[in-house]
Amino acid sequence: MANRLASAVSPYLRSHADNPVDWFEWSAEAFAEAKRRDVPVLVSIGYATCHWCHVMARESFSDAVLAGYLNENFVAIKVDREEYPDVDASYLAAASVFTQNLGWPLNVFVTPEGTTFFAGTYFPPRPLPPHPAFRQILEAVTDAWTNRRTEVDDNAAQIATAMRALGARDAGTLPGELEFSRVVSELVAYEDREFGGFGAAPKFPVATVVGMLLDRGSLADATALALAERTLAAMAGSDLRDAVEGGFFRYSTMRDWRDPHYERMLYDNALLLGSYARVGRVDIAEGIASFLLRTMRQDGGAFASAQDSESVIDGVRVEGGYYARDEDSRARLEPPALDRKILTGWNGLAIESLAAAGNRLDRPEWIEAARQCAEYLLANHVTEERLVRVSIGGVVSSARATLEDYGMFASGLLELAVATGEARYAVEARKLVDATLAGATPAGATPAGATPAGATQSAGNATPGPVFTVPGGADPVLAGHGLALAADPSEGAYPSGLSAMAAAAHRLHSLTADGRYLDAARVTMEAFAPLAVQRPIAFGAALSVMSGLGAEQIQLVVVAAGGARDASDVASVARAWQRSGAVVSVVSDEQAKDFAAEGFELFEARASRDGAATAYLCRDFVCALPVTDAASLLGSLPGAMQ
Repeated sequence: MANRLASAVSPYLRSHADNPVDWFEWSAEAFAEAKRRDVPVLVSIGYATCHWCHVMARESFSDAVLAGYLNENFVAIKVDREEYPDVDASYLAAASVFTQNLGWPLNVFVTPEGTTFFAGTYFPPRPLPPHPAFRQILEAVTDAWTNRRTEVDDNAAQIATAMRALGARDAGTLPGELEFSRVVSELVAYEDREFGGFGAAPKFPVATVVGMLLDRGSLADATALALAERTLAAMAGSDLRDAVEGGFFRYSTMRDWRDPHYERMLYDNALLLGSYARVGRVDIAEGIASFLLRTMRQDGGAFASAQDSESVIDGVRVEGGYYARDEDSRARLEPPALDRKILTGWNGLAIESLAAAGNRLDRPEWIEAARQCAEYLLANHVTEERLVRVSIGGVVSSARATLEDYGMFASGLLELAVATGEARYAVEARKLVDATLAGATPAGATPAGATPAGATQSAGNATPGPVFTVPGGADPVLAGHGLALAADPSEGAYPSGLSAMAAAAHRLHSLTADGRYLDAARVTMEAFAPLAVQRPIAFGAALSVMSGLGAEQIQLVVVAAGGARDASDVASVARAWQRSGAVVSVVSDEQAKDFAAEGFELFEARASRDGAATAYLCRDFVCALPVTDAASLLGSLPGAMQ
């Protein structure tokens, strides 16, 4: 039996390399083999720090008898969902027909043409109600494939039809104050008033929702701000936070935040760092940043994707055992393993949060860490041919970059540009956004300042096609089977690719005044605004973008001798001020000229006056007279909330 996983880029796949299962990587070759043998395909999806993925690997995929049956009757494909998020999204959507309790491991049974006809999650080796045994599932699927093929084909065809309809939805308009008031009211009603957070068990940090509430708070919604602050305070004092090393765990299994699932994800900690910095919880922000820089940072400056929940103690793998120890005891133990995959998109989130939090809390070392990470990605993940989705140890995966990679990295670079005053990072961000707009004309594109056609469409009108597209197209195996989701707005614990792209494009418009970027962001968000308003707990990042798009567009540039780290009162006031959809940058005279020369119109003719730090406050690129004293600037800034 060939060992196809031993040289895989993904640590998750390599952890399955010694299974007796005849695994394939995600490839056209695997489906061709299934067609040649006329057998169904098991697509088994997980990730390296997934506890139940480890359990199923030990219990079922390591069982020689089970593996023998699987090899004889199926072609088995192992997929790392973090390496192939579009594959995961496609099969999650298909699996939702069979179970609402979606999660990982995700085990999907498909035809040689890639279409789903049955799916489930964790299957134990012996029946464990309500879970049937994995062998029972395999035998039932084999029986259906062999003796009821027409039924299998009909089920697959129906699911394929439903999948093709997923991208079709009514166009809407961006939510206004009334809709956002209802969104906040719904989230308040969903709040756990006893223990904090949202809903019952399991309880997740929902960092994107917290960020959206802070955005609404910055627009004078005191209810939204108070809810965000209560949620952040509850999590800070709970078992979800590792009080020793500072990072947050992925979720808790109990309503009161006890008994966490102990994996620590880059995306959660990056997003939460930004939120705690915004509300002035310096202690918690410092803990998260310390965890990122001490534990997650790799050689070269980029960040690992996650840290495992399990560690080996006294020769036994124990979930959470390491985290139950104090600092001294941990020093004598081998820490849980890192999933050292460097994901472009998730690193973009880290760059953005470190740059923003470092700028706000005067932590230049955090900004420097963001810079080092950005430089690593620019040198190693941006090539003439493509943007790299994932690498590990300098080895690049063949997986296609997705919109989340383009959008999150672009947003990180833009935040780094305004935090450092260096235009070249904004130039690189613009290249990424432009690449996703190449060949795509936003429906109803209009000049800057005009209302896009999409904004006046009624809810019954057809939705415009996707504005942002992945350069080079979707994953070729998915596309070859007609399974690629054209525009997937769904959000889990971090922004969707569409939300990430719209956020980057909106900020780019604020810096350039190029109407293409504003139109692209608006049309994209309008396409699924009704869905986001109906389900705010699942669309926090999208609603954040919509909040910024609907707010007055305000830009603040301070030109000061010290540039981004200028210590004047005017610069300090600017760095402390935040508002949904606004852009703030502190630059030197030379840096302002550099930005302007690169086409960032916001910086055109911006210069300091008489050697003093000079602030230019603009609304839709129409600027008030410059001011050079902090009191005048503070008095002219709308809203002083987070």
